[in-house]
Amino acid sequence: MNCKKISILNISLTNGGAEKVISVLLKRLIIDYDVTFIMLYNDIHFEIPQEVETIILCRNSPRNRSTFLKLFDPFRFVIKYNRILRERDIKQAVSFLAYPNLINGIISIFNPSIKTYISERGFPSNNVTSKLSFIISKIFYPLLYNRCYKLFSNSIYINKDLRENFNVKIPMEVIYNPIELPDFPIDPLSLGENKQEFKIINVGTLNVRKNQNMILKAIKNLNFNCQLTLLGGGPLEKELKNQVLEYNLTDKVIFGGVVSNVTDDLIDNCCFVLSSFTEGFPNALLEAMSVGLPCISTNCLSGPLELLHGNEQIEIPQHGFFNAKYGILINNDDEIGLAEALKYLHNNPNERIRYSTQSLKRAKLYELDIIYGEFKNFITF
Repeated sequence: MNCKKISILNISLTNGGAEKVISVLLKRLIIDYDVTFIMLYNDIHFEIPQEVETIILCRNSPRNRSTFLKLFDPFRFVIKYNRILRERDIKQAVSFLAYPNLINGIISIFNPSIKTYISERGFPSNNVTSKLSFIISKIFYPLLYNRCYKLFSNSIYINKDLRENFNVKIPMEVIYNPIELPDFPIDPLSLGENKQEFKIINVGTLNVRKNQNMILKAIKNLNFNCQLTLLGGGPLEKELKNQVLEYNLTDKVIFGGVVSNVTDDLIDNCCFVLSSFTEGFPNALLEAMSVGLPCISTNCLSGPLELLHGNEQIEIPQHGFFNAKYGILINNDDEIGLAEALKYLHNNPNERIRYSTQSLKRAKLYELDIIYGEFKNFITF
């Protein structure tokens, strides 16, 4: 094992976007570093390489912990985390997401010799749940983020928001999410072959931010045979199922739940739809592109414009869509525009083939070895 030591800190390893990125990066980090992975809570979805030393600060899942106990958790976490870094003589400490980032900021105050790298994964101004949490962010982001060595995010818009609205001044870079490309050949010409239905898929937590209701509204008025699969679980699952009944879509919508290997479910579809109001950098969109699916996405901040059109500014007509370089972009919460984009792909099989080819081409730029190389350069000093 290489003598260079590094730690990764996150809340848990659930089936979220940041957690997926960590799980993928760990596969390469173990080649170059002695890696300690520290989780605040015991909630694991993705596989952790056996070479990684894993430490869990609280043996319970946060879902099983009372609000009262959670009030004291930050103090316990800072003390335990600080002790781990000192005992193991770790000089490079990386954290993902706001809560661990703030902990890393506190650590930097007492350990100036440790290089703390923090990673913001969501659009900060839209990533808070209440006015109170926004006010807290406005106070503690500049206070503690600026104590850290460097910051990386997965979107230029996230860094811009941190600078302009949260007064974060430390050096920042953009390192996009890595993807593990499928190890089997994909032929765009076979897309949709032998399918009696036009199969649409969405992957993501079932919540307000992901706005799957927009897709239900769109397919309600389509005049061709289609099927929608919603992969994921979340707080709005019951409400979405009720809306399926209300819209009379029972025979057109499948709730697939949380899956361990999303590639297997993606490959059997005609197109992917991202309906979010806001994103950091959408893993699900990139995963869909990696298997050659034509993609339709809201032009939300941040991620889709960068991924589907190289961040070139565009104008999308109301209730219409824009043919971007690598996919189709629609306005936020525009079910009419989405319906028109779905009709376009359904009625134009040559465009499905073209966008399938473009998806595969674009996904190769985010392949794990390329992105890990950027990450390694970022943490090398």
